[in-house]
Amino acid sequence: MADEEPVLTGAADEEKPFHLRSRAQSFVYAFHGIVEMLRTQHNAWIHAVLTTLVCISGILAELQLAEWCWIILAIMAVWTAEALNTAFEYLADAASPEFHPLVAKAKDVAAGAVLIAAIGSAVIGLMIFWPHIMGPAQ
Repeated sequence: MADEEPVLTGAADEEKPFHLRSRAQSFVYAFHGIVEMLRTQHNAWIHAVLTTLVCISGILAELQLAEWCWIILAIMAVWTAEALNTAFEYLADAASPEFHPLVAKAKDVAAGAVLIAAIGSAVIGLMIFWPHIMGPAQ
């Protein structure tokens, strides 16, 4: 049995008791991830500017609660897609530091997911804001 490879276990494999401090630390890690994305991803800067403009426009247009729900959902979709795309790019670069055509394709697909979320969010935004821009129907 000495020739058997050791079984590697990580922290995820072990049962850990619930601790409020470790849960709080997970929020710190998540916050660091958001800061990293904002610090390094140019597209995240664009999302931040557009998010700010949409929120200001929503306040000025006096959006109703249901309209805000759709706007918030659209904003969340784009930010979530951007965060997952960023995480995927980091992992892909770690797994394959040299160019690999399949990694390039995977990165393109992940970027495409962000584009899909952005287009869908823009459509939702237009549907919400159009009546406010055009005024009440005569």
